Amino acid sequence: RGTDIKLDEEARAAGGLKIIGTERHESRRIDNQLRGRSGRQGDPGESRFFISLEDDLMRLFGSERMMEVFNALGVPENEQIEHKMLTSAIERAQKKIENNNFGIRKNLLEYDQVMNEQREIIYAERRRVLDGESMRDVIFKMATDFVENTVDMCIGDDSVSEDWDLAELNQHLLATIPIKEIKTPDVRGLKKNELKHNLKEEAVKLYEAKEAEFPTPEHLREIERVILLKSIDRKWMDHIDDMDQLRQGIGLQAYGQRDPLVEYKMTGYDMFNAMTDAISEETIRILYHIRIEQKVEREEVAKVTGTNKDDTGVKQPKKRTAEKVYPNDPCPCGSGKKYKNCHGSRAFGHAQ
Repeated sequence: RGTDIKLDEEARAAGGLKIIGTERHESRRIDNQLRGRSGRQGDPGESRFFISLEDDLMRLFGSERMMEVFNALGVPENEQIEHKMLTSAIERAQKKIENNNFGIRKNLLEYDQVMNEQREIIYAERRRVLDGESMRDVIFKMATDFVENTVDMCIGDDSVSEDWDLAELNQHLLATIPIKEIKTPDVRGLKKNELKHNLKEEAVKLYEAKEAEFPTPEHLREIERVILLKSIDRKWMDHIDDMDQLRQGIGLQAYGQRDPLVEYKMTGYDMFNAMTDAISEETIRILYHIRIEQKVEREEVAKVTGTNKDDTGVKQPKKRTAEKVYPNDPCPCGSGKKYKNCHGSRAFGHAQ
């Protein structure tokens, strides 16, 4: 495709380029592209295709009635057959395959669209963090939503305060937001919505107190962005793996007379909500338990040791007072001999 075969005068006189196809492709578009190699831009040419009734195209998608007709006519083996019914059967078989492939691609795009929508939401949140926006309001919303969801999970709507399971509530809530323990006298006579309101206020005040521990609010804002970004990236990568595993086995839902695509969308939506809740819980748990460490510089405690007790500090190197005498120099005693053969012989003898 994309290459024009130039014909010389001899090829033109012979009838131009001849295209011979030994099979028919599943797509009519590919066959037409092959035919288009001949007769380009007014050049002479011809194309002819040969196909066997035993090819996959005819065997899987061809008409069985047509096969029975040719068998009844007793057509010999390897006999060339040209008939309009055969041409029409080939085109119908190609249409069936094209429609089938179109359905596969459409179904694939619908599956991908689920992940694309979730990816846009996550990337938009990551972009806000990377652009340096303040996440203070987001953190407050995460904390209040976590309190509300925890209360709804541990306490029923119609239950009275005497029946509330405060031990379970404290177990789930205090591990993330370290407010004071909830006891029975604190909730006596309260309704569920009033309990939510009180716990939300305590969570907000506790975070404001945590914010006051930092030298400037911007220090905490930067920590919020770093922790939130790490949590999003880690949970999102795990979610991608989980969605891939879900997609591989979602086709089994068809055995239960359920549409796999619908089940994939519903399950993927629930998994995405669980991921966002996990991001919020991990982020606020780290932020509520973060502490500022005071950097204490260590004082020098080394003491002067050894025999040098004076105040002069470091010892000065000893300097030579007399000029150095080398072995071949005249001896300083005036004997006229070399130093190594006179007074220096004793020193050299000890050295040897």
